Amino acid sequence: MDLSPKQIVNELNKYIIGQEEAKKAVAIALRNRYRRSRLTPELMEEITPKNIIMKGPTGVGKTEIARRLAKLVKAPFLKVEATKYTEVGYVGRDVESMVRDLAECAIRLVREEKKAEVEYRARATAERKVAKVLAENNKADRGDTAKEVFEQNFVDAVHEGKYDHAVIEIDVLDQPKPLELSAAGGAAIDLGSIFGGMGLPGKRKKRKLTVKEAVDLLMAEEADKLIDNDAVNAEALRRAENDGIIFIDEIDKIAGKGNQGADVSREGVQRDILPIVEGCTVMTKYGPVKTDYILFIAAGAFHVSRVEDLIPELQGRFPIQVELSSLTKKDFIDILTQPENAITRQYSVLLAVDNIDLRFTQDAIEKIAEIAEDINATSEDIGARRLHTVMEYLLEDISFNAGGGDYPVIPVEINSKYVEEHLDKIIKNRDLKKYVL
Repeated sequence: MDLSPKQIVNELNKYIIGQEEAKKAVAIALRNRYRRSRLTPELMEEITPKNIIMKGPTGVGKTEIARRLAKLVKAPFLKVEATKYTEVGYVGRDVESMVRDLAECAIRLVREEKKAEVEYRARATAERKVAKVLAENNKADRGDTAKEVFEQNFVDAVHEGKYDHAVIEIDVLDQPKPLELSAAGGAAIDLGSIFGGMGLPGKRKKRKLTVKEAVDLLMAEEADKLIDNDAVNAEALRRAENDGIIFIDEIDKIAGKGNQGADVSREGVQRDILPIVEGCTVMTKYGPVKTDYILFIAAGAFHVSRVEDLIPELQGRFPIQVELSSLTKKDFIDILTQPENAITRQYSVLLAVDNIDLRFTQDAIEKIAEIAEDINATSEDIGARRLHTVMEYLLEDISFNAGGGDYPVIPVEINSKYVEEHLDKIIKNRDLKKYVL
């Protein structure tokens, strides 16, 4: 997608409040990818992504920035925690598995796109198969011409959804659960795909399904027949290599000075991550993936350790460092009102299901923001996630009492007085914490 850095930031602003420095950094990194794609193959090989380290407390938007960025450009995206990897020789996941997981993400992404391309043809075939079953269930002695017209009437009816809830029995592909073994180096071997690729016909079984379910199932089967798996694999590996984004969270947990115990393992994990970030080739079950042009975004709170505590070689592979700030009362007000998925809107639509017309006044939103900011300041700073805690406490009575009957729409207004009354317990606990030394 040909978006300028300003346009990328504008798109991120729809979901993420503040953190302009981080947004600019990722927007430039994304635009540089587009710029690189317009160069000659010789120059493309010379230009590698400038990886980013995001430093800041939890809940301020680090992961969301990376996730929204990948969704914006439909790039393969993988989020991993650095703490789940162990140094070679220890029991646990090896760092190369992150690249294999990225390849799986790319395969799913490309396959969904290819399915969308053949959806019309696959649905038409599936509807005709289901219509044939319906026609046989309602068979009568007719001539060939009359039979074709009879079947076509069912095809039209199935397409219009007239038989969606009717139950039929059809033959579907019996797909056994995949059985995987781990080979040397951590690579997964799918035994099902090995035996399935020997040219043996797929085993089928009879199932009773509604017409709607049958159409969806047969449509998936037909789409698989129309998709070229080799082309999917080739395109997915190309995207993983050139467009992939790996977000390594909690990287501060593997940073630490010292030469005893856990610190040895932490530094070992850093040294194992280093060649992946520097650029190497990792074998996956779909083929080799070069990591030279994958964009790596690392993140951590760095409360105890510092970025400088990472080994120098790894620091050098993350030349761009941005610091995300703690959220203020104004940020909380904006988070409650501005994003397209604002939490106040989420609760409003949820309770609207039970005929509750929930509305928040401006003074209520300011009070909620103030309480969230103060609790973060006096206890653990968990950023925007604090709003979920506050909102659940605030709306507990309404959520519990709503539903269970056919009631007319009931308007409920949340104002500052309501907030103070229902969050009294949280406010008192917060006031007491001011005096705890």
